[in-house]
Order: sequence, then structure tokens, then C-alpha cells
Amino acid sequence: MEKLVTLAHGSGGRLTAELVREVFVECFDDEAGRRLDDAAVLAGGGGRVALTTDAFVVKPRFFPGGDIGKLSVCGTVNDLAVCGAQPVALTAAFVIEEGVAVEELRTIAGSMARCARAAGVRLVAGDTKVVERGSGDGVYLCTAGYGLVADALQLGPETLAAGDVVLVSGDVGRHEAAVLLARGEIGFAADIESDCGLLHETAQAVLAVGGAGVRCMRDATRGGLATVLAEFAETRGATITLRAADIPVQPAVRAVCDLLGLDPLYLACEGRLVAVVAPDVAADVLAALVAREASAAVIGQVSGGDGGRVLLETGVGGRRVLDRLAGGQLPRIC
Repeated sequence: MEKLVTLAHGSGGRLTAELVREVFVECFDDEAGRRLDDAAVLAGGGGRVALTTDAFVVKPRFFPGGDIGKLSVCGTVNDLAVCGAQPVALTAAFVIEEGVAVEELRTIAGSMARCARAAGVRLVAGDTKVVERGSGDGVYLCTAGYGLVADALQLGPETLAAGDVVLVSGDVGRHEAAVLLARGEIGFAADIESDCGLLHETAQAVLAVGGAGVRCMRDATRGGLATVLAEFAETRGATITLRAADIPVQPAVRAVCDLLGLDPLYLACEGRLVAVVAPDVAADVLAALVAREASAAVIGQVSGGDGGRVLLETGVGGRRVLDRLAGGQLPRIC
């Protein structure tokens, strides 16, 4: 008989301890040393500390290319990586709805553990709560991440300068398109797999070859590529001009967008970073990106003067403004 989570599993008693031991400690024992406490004591290191926190409510919890467990670790590690940090450790809190299969939790925790090992981080502490049936949507995850940043490293859109080059580490829009199709709410299918993946090695490669010429990086999650660059432009008060023909989008993703009236530049990614670099290091950064993902590309440039906007050069010779959307094109994609 399938074992399900009950409210008693969230009581803090024997059943809670059994669930934590049999699912989470069993999956995370390499990182947590057979323990998963409410807090962890970690060794310090040189440089500055980077902290991030995130919550994951994706629907459905399992989608082509990943699941909520993999997504939670990738999202947290990537947030650290694009600010120049070397990720060190993560914590996780599970909010579980009564009636979820324990085996499903084990699958999610296993995805987290594999992804954490691939990133070279430890998952060192956690918490578990159970809510009544109908009060949640299966499993929600909250994570926090800790990393170290070198003292000399300064990244941020306020450092953008005229002539800087904009790059993306691969084709865009696949995660949100994959989640949309996985919901089964539309009458067609397409072979689209989420780009859900780790960016720590990609970010470190950009920094290694770009050095002080790397102005800023960001992972293009909710709001996609267009929103990230709109934030950059607004912060710096500069104009960023993109070339539509140079922005990599898989044909299947573009077809889905055309059919549903979506813009792939606003679709979330979960394994793509956007980097703005000085022109003299752009070729080396591009080569480093292409070595990891063949679809990486130079997609635009920063111009001086008053701006605070992103312009897209279309394939027919026109231009349009890429502004921030008032809301998302699709809710609950991460």
C-alpha cells in the first residue's frame, strides 16, 4: 500500500522524525553527515559572504527536464553564481500537503541531492511542515543559499558603459514553454525540455576569461531575457539595443509562442545567464559560453546617453521597446 503524508508527519513527533530520517537524511546524508538539523555551523573563508533565498511553487511538480527538487537547487545555486559567488551550502524547507505520497517526496529529495552534489554544495539544514489536504498544492519548497565572493569582485548594472556587449549563455524560453505544455491544458504537444540546470561553472568561466571586463550577470528566470535587460537599462539609465535575429530561440519554442500569442523573450529560463561585458573581452567570453552551450550568442550592445530602455531591432528593419510586463505570461513556473 502506498505510504502517504499525514498531518501527524508535521507534528514534530515520532512520525516527523521518521519522515525526516527516511526521506531527507537518507537522500542528503553525503552533505549533512547523517543529520539534518535546524541550523548548521559552517567553516568561514576569505572574501565576502553572499546570501540568497527563494521559494518554489511550480505546477506541475514534475516536467520535462526536471522537477521542483532540481529546480530549487538550480535556482538557488544560480542566484549565487551570477553575483560572482562560489556556492557553499544550502538549506531547504518543505511545506507538504497531507496526502502526498512519501515516494514522491523521496524522488524530489533525490533530485535535490544529485543536483547539490553536481554543484559541489552541501545541503546542511532544513525544516518540514505539513498542511491540511486542500490547503496547499502538494509540495512547496523554500531554500536559502550561502556562498563566498572575492573582495575585489564588483558586479552590477550600474557599471555598464557605452559599447558594452550583451551575451546570453544559450537559447531562451524553454523552461516556461516546457511547464506550459506539461500542464496539459492546451490541445497540442511539442518536444520541449526545460533548460533547468546549474550555472556555477558557466559563471566562473565568464569571470575567468572576462576578468574586470565583466560588468554584470543575471539568470533569466521569471520575466525572461527581456525583463532582466529592462532592469539593467533602468538601473544604469542607458539604452540596450538587441538584434532579434541574433537571439537564440528553439524552433519548437517559437512555434508554441506563435500559436499562443506569447513572446519568447519574456518566457522564463532556469539555466541561462545574461552577461554584459566590455567589448575587448566579448570574444573570449563568447568562446567560453559556446564551449558549454553551442547556442550561446552575442545579442546586443549598450549605448550611452539617457535611456533606461531596451530596444529590439526586428527582422524587418524596425525597432520596438521591450518594457517590463505588468504581470507574468504564465503563473507558477518556478
